[in-house]
Amino acid sequence: MPQQYAEAIIKYLAGRSYQPLKPRQLARQMGIEDADYGAFRTAIKTLRDSGRVALGAKDSLTLPEMPGKVVGFYRPNQRGFGFIIPETPNAHGDLFIPEGAAGGALNGDLVVATVRKQGKREGRMLFAGQVVEIVKRARNRFVGTLQRSEGTWFVLPDGSGMTTPIVVADIGTAGPGQGAKVVAEIIKYPQPGELPEGVLVEVLGPSGQIEVETRAVIRAHGLEEAFSDAAMDDARQAAEGFDPQVLDGRRDLTGLTIVTIDPPDARDFDDAISLTRSGQEVTLGVHIADVSHFVREGTTLEKEARLRGTSVYFPRKVVPMLPEVLSNGVCSLQEGKNRYCKSVFITYDAQAGIVRKEYAETVIRSTKRLTYAQAQDICDGKVGGYQREVVELIHGCLDLARLIEHRRRQAGMLHLDLPEVRLIIDAAGRVTDAEPEDDAYTHTMIEMFMVEANEAVAELMERLNRPCLRRVHPAPEAASSAPLSAFLRAAGHRLPASFSRRELQDLLAAVRGKGESYAVNLAVLKTFQQAEYSPMRIGHFALASEHYCHFTSPIRRYPDLTIHRLLADYCRGRMNARPSEDVAELVKLGQHCTSAERRAEAAEEELREVLILQMLQDRLGQDFDGVVTGVANFGIFVQLRKLLIEGLVRLEDLGDDWWEVNAKMGQVRGERGGRTIRIGDLMDVRIVGVDLARRQLNLKPSKEQRQAKAPAKKRRGRRS
Repeated sequence: MPQQYAEAIIKYLAGRSYQPLKPRQLARQMGIEDADYGAFRTAIKTLRDSGRVALGAKDSLTLPEMPGKVVGFYRPNQRGFGFIIPETPNAHGDLFIPEGAAGGALNGDLVVATVRKQGKREGRMLFAGQVVEIVKRARNRFVGTLQRSEGTWFVLPDGSGMTTPIVVADIGTAGPGQGAKVVAEIIKYPQPGELPEGVLVEVLGPSGQIEVETRAVIRAHGLEEAFSDAAMDDARQAAEGFDPQVLDGRRDLTGLTIVTIDPPDARDFDDAISLTRSGQEVTLGVHIADVSHFVREGTTLEKEARLRGTSVYFPRKVVPMLPEVLSNGVCSLQEGKNRYCKSVFITYDAQAGIVRKEYAETVIRSTKRLTYAQAQDICDGKVGGYQREVVELIHGCLDLARLIEHRRRQAGMLHLDLPEVRLIIDAAGRVTDAEPEDDAYTHTMIEMFMVEANEAVAELMERLNRPCLRRVHPAPEAASSAPLSAFLRAAGHRLPASFSRRELQDLLAAVRGKGESYAVNLAVLKTFQQAEYSPMRIGHFALASEHYCHFTSPIRRYPDLTIHRLLADYCRGRMNARPSEDVAELVKLGQHCTSAERRAEAAEEELREVLILQMLQDRLGQDFDGVVTGVANFGIFVQLRKLLIEGLVRLEDLGDDWWEVNAKMGQVRGERGGRTIRIGDLMDVRIVGVDLARRQLNLKPSKEQRQAKAPAKKRRGRRS
């Protein structure tokens, strides 16, 4: 029993927001019940005895100091250095590996490194490492572009994770030509100073085509496209066994007015809404596709869905978590079709205060499938062609959503005002332009309803004292809050180093609509930790929610499916017979689902970046409006406002001056000219180079901007 808490304790102590706590305090923070505290303390003792946890000041628990030797996973940086992410977390975090000290390690390899001290900075000891052993190679296949130089064929890997060319032989006259997108397998790993050798194992096609680039990203991120035959058999049997006329003990809602609201290109509709009134009270129904009915625990289909963790959405292609016979078929809440759902009913008073909540397994029939734009038209009074009951439903939902949003903002919910764009892709699959994403209020309306339903289900699990996968978002830690406060002071705003949600809300409201709005919102975003899946009772900082989970998208997210299983047992009165979930296993599952989510986001973002860079290859010399988004000791990062892609302006291209970099303040300053460039400043930039393989965009200030803003030269100086 104590072992189930061990990994959860390590995970909690390794969190960025953790402050040293005594065992009893830690137990309360982690939501450990008094009856389980004995086992919890035993787990702590076991961790202390093994050296994985240490006692700090006043018997508070901390991670151990940096050891003399570290085992972990190597992550290179394209500038030559890298980091090791330790298998066993320590109080100092990742280990820095200087350039030339990687010992032939490649991205993701499990390695052993010796550690040495490098002095102190701001009272904190710094460490560096030297890789002395490669325990296990992470991968031996890499996606890249086939090139030839001086008679030698090589593959230039895509992205920055692997920056070393792979020498390949035996291409042959019938093989792929230069510029083909291929997959290479390393057969001989390099010694320091050498290049790896490999063979081609797959030819994806000509570089530049959207289908080829999509396959390349799928291979590079290790995404599984095809389901096994056994999983497909499970899916087909589940779909064929569904009789839409059988209630199966469910509440019949087929006579209720219910609508789905989704993007115009959506095919899997997993949420629908209804609204009923009784006197001064109104009841919102959030109806979610009952995927758990079709995807049973322990089946091959369920295991493969768990392994995938999430669906991945690319332009013109989806890598789904579930086979389309389910995701686009019997699970999808299609208009006019009977479908099984898990439903949450939330009754509100006239001010959108929650009166009561109810949960049920239901059968619904969607009255109308609406897009966000169509629903917004109804909100704006353009009701021609729509049924009266649908129009009344949308208007009622609009009024309720505004009240819910007001209540949640009063409670501290945060909203960052950051732009989003939609890429315009032609028939040949190339990006031709971009336009602002649809910002209709109906997006917010559905978001408010889904947040309410997610919170309601999480609160039910808390009331039942059932461990479950929560969606947690820790509060910003002091180490990241201090730089934000310093940056804001430089921008003319004040925020305490330890701030509340209310103070953040006031700040965001103060800059809304002003020139510095983007800079401030971006700085606040970078202060936040990423949300993740965990059974820990941490809460969701940005939503100002004490208990929160994901329940509303089980077609595309595995964590939602785990919540549906618990809700099914609750609705059918079987909860007491269900064994309690193992907290340690939930921690591992949460880590897996979080990793799958971030892998999906990285893949989606990489393909988006590739398509934009392809377009910009044809626009060298063209000027764009940009905004400064970051500073480094070698230059500043500027995001093209129309395309939302970042490029680098090197310091030497900013003007003839000594440029002092202050990363903490988010600015660079010319020593002689006095010009200061801050995060959030607008800057017109020119495209001067595109490195598609490395995913790099090189920029310079536009000629007009350099002429307008170049400082007067008092003496000839060297550029920094």
